[in-house]
Amino acid sequence: MKSMFKYSAIVMACVALASGLSGCATSAVTGKKYLKLVSADQVNQQAALAYKDFLSKNNTKVITGTADAAMVKRVGNRLATAVNQYLQSKGIANKYNFNWEFNLVKSDDVNAWCMPGGKVAVYTGILQVTRTEAGMATVMGHEIAHAIEEHSVAQASNQMALQMGGQILGSAAGMTGSSSLGIFNNLYGLGGSLAQLKFSRSDESSADQAGLIIMALAGYDPNEAIGFWKRMAAGSQKGQPEFLSTHPSDARRIADIEKQIPNAMRYYKK
Repeated sequence: MKSMFKYSAIVMACVALASGLSGCATSAVTGKKYLKLVSADQVNQQAALAYKDFLSKNNTKVITGTADAAMVKRVGNRLATAVNQYLQSKGIANKYNFNWEFNLVKSDDVNAWCMPGGKVAVYTGILQVTRTEAGMATVMGHEIAHAIEEHSVAQASNQMALQMGGQILGSAAGMTGSSSLGIFNNLYGLGGSLAQLKFSRSDESSADQAGLIIMALAGYDPNEAIGFWKRMAAGSQKGQPEFLSTHPSDARRIADIEKQIPNAMRYYKK
């Protein structure tokens, strides 16, 4: 396995050089390095189409006119405003062309997700776990963090690097925007089950860390996240929710979050 990872790293480096790019980017909140060989704008555009396709499906019922639906939009807009202000303060807002959208979808699944570009869906099944506005901010902050940290862009870039691994360096420069869109479709395909977004455990841990900061920036106490994750852990004992399918173990996650809260509190403003 180690040799496989080493080979992949070499391939990625070669692709970066052949593409005339550094191939390496730094995430906005956690400051982690990741491979970036595809256009974030193109991925966001494709995600917007996929989100529209999801909402238009006959079996998708968007909830409107209820207190819960209003809360989802209120919390989402509050988080988005905080994120935009944070990006502006860092002088990188122009790199994130997000068109935010927040919808509550009727489903018994305990789940929520955020597509690249800020397209968010919260399932009614998770309301039994969020319970409070702070709980909702915890889960939405976590999902928004995936988009802000560009985990999908990194996934698509890794896929591109692997596909190009067997090619001559000269042909690597021929990978264009259409190639990145094809890779994105393979990962999240139009018409596919967007609820099944998969990230690595490393990405999930990063989203936990960034999510705490995002909710703090929006004026939600990061300490409230502990209660949410403990409720998720209690529910997972009855059967693993899709939301937790690739997440770290409950005990480790909660322990890690407890360690990260002091840092997140630096951003907290009531």
